[in-house]
Amino acid sequence: MTTFDAKRFLANVSRRPGVYRMIGANGELLYVGKASNLKNRLSSYFVGKAQSAKTMAMIAQVVNVEVTATASETEALLLEYNLIKQHRPRYNVTLRDDKSFPYLYITTQHDYPRISFHRGSRKLPGRFFGPYPNARATRETLLLLQKLFLLRPCSDSFFANRSRPCLQYQIKRCSAPCVEFISKPAYAQDVADAIKVLEGRGTDLIDELAKRMEQAAAALDFERAARIRDQINGIKAIHATQSVTRSVRADIDAVALASQGNDHCVSIVFVRGGRNLGSSNFFPRGGIAEAGELLAEFLAQYYLGCEAPAEILVEQRIEGAGLLAAALSERMQRTVRIRASVRGVRARWLEMARTNAGIGLKLRRATEATAVQQSQALAEALMLPEIPARIECFDVSHTLGERTVASCVVFGPEGPIKSDYRRFNIEGLTPGDDYSAMRQALGRRYARLKKGEAPMPDLLLIDGGPGQLAEAVKVMAALDIQGVTMVGVSKGADRRAGQERLFRPGHEPAMILPPDSPALHLIQRVRDEAHRFAITGHRQRRAKARTRSVLENVPGLGPHKRRELLRQFGGLQGISRAGIDDLARVRGIGRRLAQSIYDTLHSSG
Repeated sequence: MTTFDAKRFLANVSRRPGVYRMIGANGELLYVGKASNLKNRLSSYFVGKAQSAKTMAMIAQVVNVEVTATASETEALLLEYNLIKQHRPRYNVTLRDDKSFPYLYITTQHDYPRISFHRGSRKLPGRFFGPYPNARATRETLLLLQKLFLLRPCSDSFFANRSRPCLQYQIKRCSAPCVEFISKPAYAQDVADAIKVLEGRGTDLIDELAKRMEQAAAALDFERAARIRDQINGIKAIHATQSVTRSVRADIDAVALASQGNDHCVSIVFVRGGRNLGSSNFFPRGGIAEAGELLAEFLAQYYLGCEAPAEILVEQRIEGAGLLAAALSERMQRTVRIRASVRGVRARWLEMARTNAGIGLKLRRATEATAVQQSQALAEALMLPEIPARIECFDVSHTLGERTVASCVVFGPEGPIKSDYRRFNIEGLTPGDDYSAMRQALGRRYARLKKGEAPMPDLLLIDGGPGQLAEAVKVMAALDIQGVTMVGVSKGADRRAGQERLFRPGHEPAMILPPDSPALHLIQRVRDEAHRFAITGHRQRRAKARTRSVLENVPGLGPHKRRELLRQFGGLQGISRAGIDDLARVRGIGRRLAQSIYDTLHSSG
């Protein structure tokens, strides 16, 4: 290994702000850090007092250090964030749960705005509310708002092609703006009221609604007055189920850290408009950071990647808080404050976060201990040379052969690695041919892994019996992949949990583990996750196929013309019965387009 000459390197390092990268053998990026003074910061690693054991272990692996000078500390902070997110160095603080939080999304640019669940980019036009701590809390809020204000949940394409109200109208979850059962001003009022609730101004809205109810009653419009009364009661019910603080209506996150050894839990309590929406726990990989540094690095990694609230409350003062607050303020184009010394209700929220972090850490350690026991038991049961560090499992889902989807889920020592999950839409096969479907999915997956897309698994589980397992063996042999243990997991005679039979190539008869076996419990967990992931993908694919109108396949037939056709003929069935001359009489439909519509409908089945 090449020895790093720290003395010569430090003699030539700039004193400007910037980012440094610790490089190990074979070019591995070990660590990324930022500094207001590169020379001083890097000198602290190689000259002077002794470092922690973790830091010394990293320094011993360094063969080179690369630096990038920046114009400012803020620029260095942003560059550090981007490099850590891109490369995920071994010794940096990185988040294990990197998925985006769910939001509620209102398409305010539409004449009749839609409200929906949203996860992902927030660059779309409209308003986003959140984040919520989990999908369940988001969907519960969405359902309550639909009940109260009857806002449409359907997509724009579905909305544009309606000629009659859908089921949502029948069950009183929508006011049917698609067929103009409600005027634009009235619908706009409902949207504005829903936004007030989401902004935490429910108390003010109740006062406004009370005045509207009195006005409706005075005008003898008792039906409208009753609806407003129900809205008032609904908003009060929301407030009763959520902790609401009238004195503080800002958007606030309270963040606390609990650590024990190398395990860390960061808990965030989300407060929006004075309403406590719940909390979420994160388990960052600690790297070489101590507790205070870890929290500072977590805040940068987390908030530079999502929407920051007006206030971020922390237990103790952290290094670089002012720099991070300035960067977040610039990014959000509004003031973002990071506060450590708080009183009153803010202190209670911080205490809540601290309690949640402690509980989350205890549960995590207990779960990891169980996972280790299960992995050890699995290695013993299957007579593996060592505990499997990476397990992949495949399952196939379809309905009578329709819209077949295969899933691949991945588990590591810490549980599911959801970023590595994959789904495969199966095409070109005889409907219901599970063997060929499994062969196609395995071939596509492991051809990619052989090219370096992801590490090879130590253990491959196939949801199925000897037939599906034989397909896996053929695929691996064709790709010349060796060293992967393959096991088929078949349900028992009555398909009850605890009666699974395990098949291995060249091992007869099938292995049946005791129902209380920790190894069996791990196999069931991985297999059930693969089944859930496959059936969810299949249902989504099937629903998409069934909700797509055959009219959308007609070239030149846009949403306005489709809507006019549906209005004229009362639905797709009426259009199917119409002749070419009848279709051509509809406004905007010429004879050539009518012929195309007729041919499409009558050739599709």
